[in-house]
Amino acid sequence: MFADRAKIIIKSGKGGNGHVSFRREKYVPNGGPDGGDGGKGGDVIFVVDKGLNTLTDYRHRRKFAAEPGAEGSKKKMHGKNGENLILKVPEGTIIKDAEKGRVIADMSGENQRVTVLRGGRGGKGNVHYATPTMQAPKYAQPGGEAVEIEVLLELKVIADVGLVGFPNVGKSTFLSRVTNAQPKIANYHFTTLQPNLGVVDLDEGFGFVIADIPGLIEGASEGIGLGHEFLRHIERTKVMVHMVDAAGTEGRDPIADIKAINKELEAYNPELLKKPQVIAANKIDAIYGEENEIIEKLRDEFSDAGIEVYPISAVSGKGLKELLYCVKNLLSTLPQGATVYESEFDPSVKVMSEDPCIVRQESEDTYVVEGQRVERMLGYTNIESEKGFLFFQKFMKEQGILDELKNLGIQDGDTVKVCDFEFDYYE
Repeated sequence: MFADRAKIIIKSGKGGNGHVSFRREKYVPNGGPDGGDGGKGGDVIFVVDKGLNTLTDYRHRRKFAAEPGAEGSKKKMHGKNGENLILKVPEGTIIKDAEKGRVIADMSGENQRVTVLRGGRGGKGNVHYATPTMQAPKYAQPGGEAVEIEVLLELKVIADVGLVGFPNVGKSTFLSRVTNAQPKIANYHFTTLQPNLGVVDLDEGFGFVIADIPGLIEGASEGIGLGHEFLRHIERTKVMVHMVDAAGTEGRDPIADIKAINKELEAYNPELLKKPQVIAANKIDAIYGEENEIIEKLRDEFSDAGIEVYPISAVSGKGLKELLYCVKNLLSTLPQGATVYESEFDPSVKVMSEDPCIVRQESEDTYVVEGQRVERMLGYTNIESEKGFLFFQKFMKEQGILDELKNLGIQDGDTVKVCDFEFDYYE
């Protein structure tokens, strides 16, 4: 199966903790603190690999994590930084927040290397907290937390022209005639099971990329048939070529087919109908009787919408040149370069917003402070020592917790509960 979607969990590396230690060398008086800083956690970086065209590498493995930073050491030794995690994806891959579908990064155009998650910063060792009045600090800064998020990888092929039509109308044959592509061709429905790309080379070095989108049927936007799986690949294209069986070899009505496909495109994304369209009336070599009658019906039906109709035969090559130059002229009037989706979401903002400090009043003279940030700081602070308590108090002030307590009406002598600790409040 063609893998153009994958849902994975990525995690950056946690920052290494700062170290608490003191010099105890012989003949070195007043050694003092010498705990080193922790190493930075590894980043999660997505990189475009031109040699890839599917997301197969992410179908059977779900979790990917960067290396955490190492803890600092004595003698002011810095902990080792965590190795970055490099994830290679094909060009055109969109990275989305799996929860709400917001775009994090689009690996297209200039976005060939994007850092999606940043590793936690390394914590400072106790050497940084020595002051004239606190010469032996027994605490260090914890490393920054890792960031973990579930993301959806979605490949949308980068092509100038999207070739759409019902099964068995000759799209694969057309692609094999006008490009260097070699799609599978057979006389049964859904021969094409994945988008095929081909490059059309015209005079004066002008060329464009055509994507053969697997056969759409009525109800494709609701998940019927194969179309639902591949409608996303039309979104980047600039021009759409509707291919129909003008000869009606399978008893289908070409006009009804075009309207049915446009209805599915509109149901999937109304913006798709704003793209320029061209009709390729194929299999004219198989028409019995007057060819012009069928072509004229098509032109009469769609001329008001500004859609041109070109009779062609993908087998004999008749009319192909005229169709390709029409597409070339349409492309020359449109902006150059691939469509790149703007980022809508930064995972680091999500993580910070989900880790708040909660301050609430439990009773008339008792207040509670909760939150993972507070709990993590307590885990690395000796709050029972005077120095450690002053350090924790500074943290509470910097985080705005003391201001929130005042807003709630705390008074001197009231009790503050933080995890398993209780202390009296005095300003």
